[in-house]
Amino acid sequence: MFRALRNGFSKRKMSTNTNKKITKEEVRSLFYLWNDALATGDSRIVAKRYTESPVLLPTVKDDPRTDFDSVKDYFDAFLQKKPKGEIVEGFIHVDDGWASDVGIYEFTMGTTGDKVRARYSYIYVPEGGVWKIQHHHSSVMPEEIAMGKAITEDEVRGLFSLWNDALATLEPKNVAERYAKEGVLLPTVSDVPRTDFAGIEDYFVKFLKNKPQGEILESNVMIGHNWCQDVGTYNIVFNCVAKAFNCDLIILQIADVF
Repeated sequence: MFRALRNGFSKRKMSTNTNKKITKEEVRSLFYLWNDALATGDSRIVAKRYTESPVLLPTVKDDPRTDFDSVKDYFDAFLQKKPKGEIVEGFIHVDDGWASDVGIYEFTMGTTGDKVRARYSYIYVPEGGVWKIQHHHSSVMPEEIAMGKAITEDEVRGLFSLWNDALATLEPKNVAERYAKEGVLLPTVSDVPRTDFAGIEDYFVKFLKNKPQGEILESNVMIGHNWCQDVGTYNIVFNCVAKAFNCDLIILQIADVF
């Protein structure tokens, strides 16, 4: 379904004449221009897809963004996840001097492989001869918040693999992003509990210099409502010194909104 939606709209070029009524195909193409801007990894390019006085109500921040600097600031953090979006279901309306595209999209986070589905709405208006985003609202699926998305034991164990893959990037931010907003890390080689993004990232700055890679030796998974845990023993190999350590493993994964 993703490909059908993309292929049905992406081949048509945008008209440069904003005095002419925009077509539905061109409205959908505006999403893919925005998505292509995400792919550059440059928050300035993304922010330029918005008007001079936009309203961005983002998925993972509470405060509205209403100018270039605040929109750029939001995407400074969001682009670190290397997101790529696809329209799952969209509804387009075209009127005089504006157009809207509302529906459901899904993002794949390139740094972790996580998929996040959300509701969206865009309102586009012409500005300086270019169609730009005047309004953008994105919010997580409400039923997943209220009921919790079911997870299997294999998927729980797969979360360790995602964390291990983040270690392999040797980027502390990639590892820290695997933790919940209010996660608690009681680290192996530090006496200080880490309870926020900055503290967790700081720990892995030094830890990743050892080029660690982990393997679970024994795992005991428990799943509850909106939470799961994986408790057992893992083996960490520090490739820089070719040493291996067995450690107790306690992972508590709380449902979190990305």
